[in-house]
Formats: sequence, structure tokens, C-alpha cells
Amino acid sequence: MEASSHHAQLNQGEENEMEIFGYKSQGCRKALCIAGCMLSCGALLLLFYWKPEWDVWANCIPCSLEEADVVLLRTTDEFRIYSRKNVMWISVSALIKSRSDYPAIIGESSVFNEAIMKPNLQVKSIQVQKIRYVWNLSAKQFQKVGALEDHYTCSAIHARFGTGLTCDEQNVRRLICGPNTIDVPVIPIWKLLVKEVLNPFYVFQLFSVCLWFAEDYMEYATAIIIMSLLSIALTIYDLRQQSVKLHRLVESHNNITVTVCRNKEGFQELESNLLVPGDMLVFKEGRTLLPCDAILISGQCIVNESMLTGESIPVTKTHLPQADNIKPWRMHCAEDYKKHVLFCGTEVIQTKADDRGEVKAVVLRTGFSTAKGDLVRSILYPKPMNFKLYRDALRFLMFLVAFAAVGMIYAVCIFALSGEEAGEVVKKALDVITIAVPPALPAALTTGIIYTQRRLKKKGIFCISPQRINMCGQLNLICFDKTGTLTEDGLDLWGLLPSERNCFQDIHSFPADHGLPWSPLFRAMVVCHSLIVLDGKIQGDPLDVKMFEATDWVIDDSSEHRVEGQGSTQATVVRPGPKASSAPVEGITILYQFPFSSALQRMSVIAQEIGGEKQVFTKGAPEMVAKLCRAETVPSNFESKLLIYTAQGFRVIGLAYKPLQTGRQSANLTREEVESDLTFLGLLIMENRLKRETKPVLEELSAARIRSVMVTGDNVQTAITVAKNAGMISPTDTVILAEANKIPGSFSASITWKPLEENKTKDYESLLLLNGTVFARMSPGQKSSLVEEFQKLDYFVGMCGDGANDCGALKMAHAGISLSEQEASVASPFTSRTSSIACVPELIREGRAALVTSFCMFKYMALYSTIQYLGVLLLYWQLNSFGNYQFLFQDLAITTIIGVTMSFTDAYPKLAPYRPPSQLISPPLLLSVLLNILFSLSMQILGFVVVQEQPWYSKTNIHSACLSGNDSHMESSSTISSLGFHGVRDEALREVDNGYKSYENTTVWLLSTINCLIVALVFSKGKPFRQPVYTNYVFVLVLTGQLGVCLFLMFADIDDLYSKMDLVCTPTTWRVSMVIILAVTLAVSFIAEEAVIENRALWLLLKKTFGYHSKSRYRRLQRVLKQDSAWPPLNETFFSDSVAISVDEDMGGHSNPTFDSNEDTL
Repeated sequence: MEASSHHAQLNQGEENEMEIFGYKSQGCRKALCIAGCMLSCGALLLLFYWKPEWDVWANCIPCSLEEADVVLLRTTDEFRIYSRKNVMWISVSALIKSRSDYPAIIGESSVFNEAIMKPNLQVKSIQVQKIRYVWNLSAKQFQKVGALEDHYTCSAIHARFGTGLTCDEQNVRRLICGPNTIDVPVIPIWKLLVKEVLNPFYVFQLFSVCLWFAEDYMEYATAIIIMSLLSIALTIYDLRQQSVKLHRLVESHNNITVTVCRNKEGFQELESNLLVPGDMLVFKEGRTLLPCDAILISGQCIVNESMLTGESIPVTKTHLPQADNIKPWRMHCAEDYKKHVLFCGTEVIQTKADDRGEVKAVVLRTGFSTAKGDLVRSILYPKPMNFKLYRDALRFLMFLVAFAAVGMIYAVCIFALSGEEAGEVVKKALDVITIAVPPALPAALTTGIIYTQRRLKKKGIFCISPQRINMCGQLNLICFDKTGTLTEDGLDLWGLLPSERNCFQDIHSFPADHGLPWSPLFRAMVVCHSLIVLDGKIQGDPLDVKMFEATDWVIDDSSEHRVEGQGSTQATVVRPGPKASSAPVEGITILYQFPFSSALQRMSVIAQEIGGEKQVFTKGAPEMVAKLCRAETVPSNFESKLLIYTAQGFRVIGLAYKPLQTGRQSANLTREEVESDLTFLGLLIMENRLKRETKPVLEELSAARIRSVMVTGDNVQTAITVAKNAGMISPTDTVILAEANKIPGSFSASITWKPLEENKTKDYESLLLLNGTVFARMSPGQKSSLVEEFQKLDYFVGMCGDGANDCGALKMAHAGISLSEQEASVASPFTSRTSSIACVPELIREGRAALVTSFCMFKYMALYSTIQYLGVLLLYWQLNSFGNYQFLFQDLAITTIIGVTMSFTDAYPKLAPYRPPSQLISPPLLLSVLLNILFSLSMQILGFVVVQEQPWYSKTNIHSACLSGNDSHMESSSTISSLGFHGVRDEALREVDNGYKSYENTTVWLLSTINCLIVALVFSKGKPFRQPVYTNYVFVLVLTGQLGVCLFLMFADIDDLYSKMDLVCTPTTWRVSMVIILAVTLAVSFIAEEAVIENRALWLLLKKTFGYHSKSRYRRLQRVLKQDSAWPPLNETFFSDSVAISVDEDMGGHSNPTFDSNEDTL
């Protein structure tokens, strides 16, 4: 980046990538803005609060980032959200006494050296989303601090930080990086209040309330104030609770006493908030909570990472190798680097020192840069969801504003021509906006989601991202992990197939009558695991537990064991148990572990028989283990034997070993040295049973035309068999195997198609995605990539798995569901308490119901405001309007209660074979709204015009209709002085009421009020996504009660009540006529909704007639494939420079007939 550059990228390639622009404050611009704020009575200030970019553009001038004192940040996603940050200066001159100290304290190659400006010894910094960035003088860019630089090699980390930092180094780093705390202060109530009140929605409310007070709509304005205050109070309470909860979650890790190693000063105890990247941590025995991320550089640790992943199996961490190469440490360790990193927020259960003494770790990241900090930041700053519903809602509101503008012009013309005062004309015109734009719309849209969230919680599904609930209603592809998700977590040992002298021997079945013979294969089963004894119980991977238990040996986890040539060291020793068959050794010591890596698909241990020689034992994916063995030790029929067992759905593990030359320290050996030239020992065959719920759930999804895909790290044949047993692949389907492989020494990849025909279509990766059902041998990173690729094809993707290996994919998917016992797994937006996939259709059902509820609410709110708007505009024609209590009744007694109860309808139990519409601006929905507006308008105009034609109608005498029947009525009514339309109290008693009372007002108000009830009933959709409306007892009761009150008002004829409600007496015949008009409107509206809007067959026919096709990319590909008779290719290999899916996986694909249907989303 150039020094003069005004613009740059921040966190390039990361999830929170942003663009950064440099600006310099200018005095005269600032003065003009201050004057503007004063003249606009603070309106300009409010605008700058909503639009920080306008604030920066108005107050500052663009400049290079180097000169900037203000920066403007913009997210690179489709939302392009702006934020403003001031540049801060940190002075380190007090810590660096003389120039000669400078290089020694700072270190030549560190970012701190590049950031300190000479000679004033200051550092320029900004803080964005809790992360501090400093200006790198040589690179001319802002760089993140709070983490160890990535460029260090493995040997450099050992050499540079192996002895700890000096006191001066630590002080400088602490000043620049800030404290090591994940500090989430509890936000003061006044701050929350100010933020909430300044929301544009409440500002609009405030504008409306001021207008209503000016027009003497006292009661309604007061009611709105009370409702708004209640809403604000509830929101603030909710936010405050979240803030307190998050504060408590993180505060426990902020104040822990730790031991650090100081260069030249020895060990020292200090508070964890004083730690800096590069510090040397020393672990004592016993349990420890980790206050930062750290790289283990000596010894071994057993860690519980359930807080991060939701997976409670203890994880083994090994030290960083001292490899002397030029690759940065993370690239050297590849995907395996996490095996050396201890993450903040996790708990160290056990430590095991090696021959180098203490268990030590170098602080890698502190504060919000840590894994836990990152997690807390994702809760504090959630990614906005790009869902069409919210964008369409905004567009619709804009349309309503334009609609209101037409009404304003009409109102101005009518009142100006009639000679009204200018002030009154302005009031009446502004009034139209408050009627046409429903202020309760945003609140109404969220009520459905809140109720759905509660229903999900009752069913054991917890949600930390409520805005994703509506997205669940659109899911049309679900990726499932295999082990522990589709199949039982625990495996049963089925058999052992030993191999000797290049040949497989007879299979040894379990449960065995006789013990296993003493052999290298038996020793591999005894030691090749990462099990630990915790609280007297063996814990670890279920596969390891089953394998070890089959040997009848026990773990003797005493703290110290003397190992020949190594002095005293901590190690795990396994010994024969009481039931074990006799063994020629007292026990075996596990000296060192290379833990299981999903990227490498294997694990290894270095073990030593007590009094014997050291040996290496490896276990893992059979194909992977066989590659590491000497070819002469692998049976020639290895592949065919493996196929026999994997085709039956067994989980097969390969085992191998080799003796280790003496003289080398175990801890200094690299994984490559250890895992080479092995002798193949045989295959361990384990049974992995399907969960009881798996098959019915997958059948339900298939019937609903929701595609199911299996994504697993297991062998492709095992995965295909499980898919067949689960019903993902039907018995009549042809299974096609597509293998993707890396070409040695090249970045390109090849895809080999077995038993298929030729085809010239070029986009093979997309076609694999379109037809693949089983994706096997996938690493965690590849699972995330696969989900992303599916999304690029315009699928709405759900991912269901456990929290550990699937963490990335769960976060990447539109809806990630973690099967975990924890209430909220930070790995995914949804967590299911029950560890079965039954939660998936449940979530889709509730998501669909919530989405349809949102649409119903939207249609209702739009119609209610339009009905009121049309009624008011009709009455404006006669310089009349609705009275205060009439508005109050419609807004409070009708709409508010309907808005609250409409969302109570539950989800329909059966999943429909199509999805609800995903956007508001869709033809059926718009047609529904337009038809109902038309019906309302016709009805109100009919009432307005026909009432004037009645023989008893009088424009001036509002008692003419009931005069003959009730003389006293005229007396009492005419003596009531009512408010004039101009807000002036008319003291004189006069015959003609010059207020709101008129026959037109009474007719239009009664018709429009009951019309709101009709619309609420018609729009309350039931099947196929929600239960029928009559099951929502509260809503039906409310509607019945409201209709009763409305009919009572229509027929009551009580003077005091009519006077209060600004109604006038009309003949009974006219009242019956109004009921008939309303009944006809209800019938027409209901028939239109059922016969046209909800008629799916009609819309599909229209689509077919007009040749409309779905624009989704996967749909376009399906159409191309249907016309291609030569798909798929046969026995061919295609080469590509870049493959969409990360390579190195086997993918079993098959065409999915249940999904290749003409499912068209309306």
C-alpha cells in the first residue's frame, strides 16, 4: 500500500474484512456543522448519528491513512455498513529510557519495532470491535496487535520466546497491546435508553405523538407513549440481561493467577490480565483455566474444550516441534496446528512433563484476539443476515411513504381550497403520514419470531441467533455429519483381522470367548489411543474406549514413572488387568503421542515395554495407514478385503507399528520420521449402528423434497452403506463414485469418474454438488468449503453435526444445528438438547410457520393502515375525519391485540413438499394485498356514496334519521358541545354539530373497523405451513370479542356512548345494510384468497404458460442436465487448475430423484 494511499483493506481475507479510509478534521467545516446542528434544533446531529459517513464527509477532508486523525470503516459485505473511529496515540517514551535500550527492548523483527515513531516514541493506533490496530511505518498499513506475529518459524518460537520476555519487553508490549482481558462491561441503562430512543422508528413515533398532541388526540398519543415506553423498557431489560449474562460468562477468566518465566529473572507469579503475546507460561499440576491462547512448547496437556466446541471428550495437546525450516510455524503444521495450541476459556485437566522438565507454553493471543474473545465478539457484533424479507419490508415501507405523499398532496389541495388556515393544512397533511405508515410494523414482524423461539425452547432447541429462524423456513438442503449424528456415538467392536507376512489371517470376532494372543497387533490396541483416567473413569474418544476395553488391560495413571535413559518423567502406563490373558511384560509406558488429526486421518504413539525397547504404533484410516507401511507388509488383497467390510457399513481402522532406534529422545522426533516405514498389522472392524430416529427423519425430509447430503471423514464405502441403510440412497439408485485427487507437485486436481458415460459439460464441480449424496474423507475445512459451494449454487443450506469437527460448517450454513448437551453451543446458531436429527424437521416446521406468520403480519399491518388511510381520505373530501376515540379503538382495541395474538398459531405437523415464499414482493402476495385494498376501497366508497342517497340523510342535521323515533335524543345530543374540526371548542349551543359526527363518518368508520377484523381472519393462513386458524383459541376468542363489540356499537344506540365515540344514530335498515355489505366483502375476500392467492396449481400453470423458470443456479443446472442424455461420463479423468471443492476427498454421488422434481417456490 502506498504511503499516500487514502484507502486500504483491514483484516484482508478474514470474516470481519473491512475497507478503511483516512480523513483529517478541518476547523471551518466543524464550525459549519455545529452551526447547522443549532439551526436544525439537533436534527443534523441525529442524521450524523444514523449516518456516520455523512458526519465524516461533512467534518473532514480525505487524506492518506498516514496523516489521518479520523478513519472511516466500511464492511465489504453487501450491507456496506459504515463506522467512524478516532486515531489514538500511545506514548512509550516513559518505558524506553535511552535510545541504546531500544532494540533490546523491542526486538528487531516485531511489529512493535515497526510501529514506534521516532524520535517521540509514539504509536499511532485505532480500536475496532474491541481489537487494537497499530500503524506499521514500513508496511504503511494498520496491523493487528494482541497476537504473536505469523512469520515466526517453529525453531524461532523456541529460540526467541523459549526463555521468556524481559520485564521491559513485557511492559512495552502491554502498553501497546492493552490488558489481557475479555472485558464486557455491563452497559449502563441510560446508554441503552439513549440508543433505543434514537432508533429511527421511535423518532418517527415521537414525531407522530407531537403531531397528535397538537391536534388534541390526547388519549391516543398518551396510549402510544405508554406502549412505546413499555416496548423500550422490555427491550432495555432484555439487552441488559444479555449484557449481564455475557459479562458473567467472561469475567471468571479475567483474573487468574498464572506463573510466567522471566528472562534472567526466573519464575514469577502474576495476574493473567498482565500477560502479553510472547510471554512464557509455566503450568503446574492440577486443573487450570486458560486465560489466553498459547502454543505448547514443552510437555503435553489434556484439555477439556467443551466450552468452545460443545464436545466433552478430552483433547490431547502436544508440544510444537523444533523443526528447523523456513516455513512459518502455522504453515509447517498445516491443519494440525491446533494440536499444539491451548485455547482461552478451555480447561487444562492434566499436564505431563517430558524430559525437558516443566510444561511450558508461549502466549499466542491475548484479550479479544483469542478464540474465546473472537467468540464473544461474534455475540457482541453479530453478522447482519441478508434475508429478502427484511429488505422487502424496507422497500414496502418506502412504497407506503410514497403512497402517503399522494395523500398529503390530496389533503393540502382539499383543505387549502376550502380556505383553512395554513397551520391546520400542515397538520392535516402530516397526519396522513402517521396513518399510512404503520408505526407498529417492525414490532409486529418480530413477535412471530419471539413466539417461535419460545416454542423451540420447549422442544429442547436453543437459539442464539433469532433472526435465522425465518431462514429455517427456506432450507432445501441439509448436510449431516455421519458419526454421532446419523449413527450412534459409541461403536461396538465387531472383529479383528490380523495380518502376518503379507497375508490376512483368520478373523477374530467379538465378544471373544478366549483372549487375544500376545502380538504387536494386541500391543497396538493396548497403547494406540489418547485415553486418560479422570475421577477414576476412563475418558476419551468412544472408539478408543471400546478398543482398549476389549484388551482387559487397565491404565495406571500414577504421576511419575522412571523411564530408562530419561530420568523421572510423567507418562501413562498400561498394565494387564485382573481378567487379562497372561502377558510377558509387567506393563507398557506411553512415552509420547501424536494425537489424532482429522486432516491426516491418523494418530500415533511412541511406547516402551517396561524393561524393553521403544516402538511406534499408528492407527487411522486404512488407506492412509497402508500408504505409510512398507509395501511388502501390506496384503495384496488389502483393497478387496477392505471393500468387503466397508460395503457392509462397518467402520474399519488400520493398525501398524515399527521398532524405534534407541538413542533419540521421543520429544525431538518429528511426525514424518515416526510415521514412516511401518509394518502393517491388520484391521480393526467396528460396528456403527444407525440411530433409531435417523431413517424416519430422512424419509420425512425426502417426502418434503428437502435434499439430504452426508458429509463425513469416514471411508466412502462405509458412508455409502450407512446412506443406503438410512434411506438416503434408495435400492434402485445407481451409485457412482467420483474421486478427487491432488496431482503430486501440482496445484491442479483430477476427478476420476468410475462406471459412467462421456459428457462435454465443463462445470464438473457444480454437477458433483448437484448430484452428490455422500461426500466422504472430508476434513473440517473441506466441510466448510462444501457448505459454501452449495450456497453459491443458491441452495439454502442447513448443517447438522457435533460441535467439534463441524464447527466451521455449522457457522457457515444458513442454519447450523449442533447436537450438544450444552444449552448454547457457540459453534452454531441452534443447539439441540436431544442428540438426534429429529430436531431438523422440527426446526424447518417452526421456521416455515414463523416465515408465514411474518408475511401474515406484514399483510395485515399494511392493510390496516391502508383501510384507515382510505377512510380518512374519503372523509377529508367533506372536511371531516375520524374522531380521537375512533382512532383509539381501531389502533388499540383492534390492531394491537390482533398483532399480539395472530402469531400464536402453531406449526403444521406435516412438512409440505414445497417451501413458503421467501420474499414479500412476490406476485401472489402483492396481488393479495392489492385485491384486499380494492375490496376495502370499493366497500368504503359504496358506503360513503349510498348513505348520501338515503331518504333520511341530511348533511346539516345529524339527528334527521332518528328524529321521528327519538325526539329526546336530538335534545340531549344537540346540547353537547363537541370539538370543532379546527380544534376550537364551540361554546354556543347549536343545532348542527360541526365536529366529526356525520352519517358518512359513522358509516365509513364502522365499515373500516369491521373490515380490519375481516382482513385479520382472511390473512390468518393455516395449512400447509401452520395449524388451521381455529386451533389458535386466543386469536379466535379475540376476534369474536372484537366483532361483538363492533356489532354492539353498530346496534346499541346508547346516547352517551355514541357521543363519546363520535357516532350518530342511523335507521336499523341501514345498519343491516352495512352488515350485508361486510358479509359480502368477507365472502369475496375469502374466495379470492382461497381460489386465487392460495391456489398453488393455478400459479404453477401461470408459470408454465408464461415460461417462467426459477433463477436459482442449481435449478438452471438441473434443467441443463435433463436435456443432456450423455451425462454422466464413464471411466474418464478430468484435470482442472482449480477445483471448487477442496481436493483429497472421495465423493460418492448419486442422482437424487426425490429432489429432482419440479418443485417451484412461489
